[in-house]
Amino acid sequence: MPGTHTGPSTEARTAVLKRLRRAQGQLGGVIAMIEDGRSCRDVVTQLAAVSKALDRAGFKIVATSLQECMTSPDGRSADDLSAEELEKLFLALA
Repeated sequence: MPGTHTGPSTEARTAVLKRLRRAQGQLGGVIAMIEDGRSCRDVVTQLAAVSKALDRAGFKIVATSLQECMTSPDGRSADDLSAEELEKLFLALA
């Protein structure tokens, strides 16, 4: 997450990257399983693990960068977001 903006701490960034790399590896496993003709049950189980890893990474990003994530492109602060806008932000990860 290079750049000049204030973002997640190095520790939080490391945790998010670790989760995303895990998901990337799991997704590679799913692809290999499909190519190898593995059972539907095995593929779906592994795919669910990928989905959960991505969800956890997304929630970690929001939890550690809430202020940044809630700032809209037009420069409004988080306090300017309505309850409906906040709900949509969180539901985007659901």
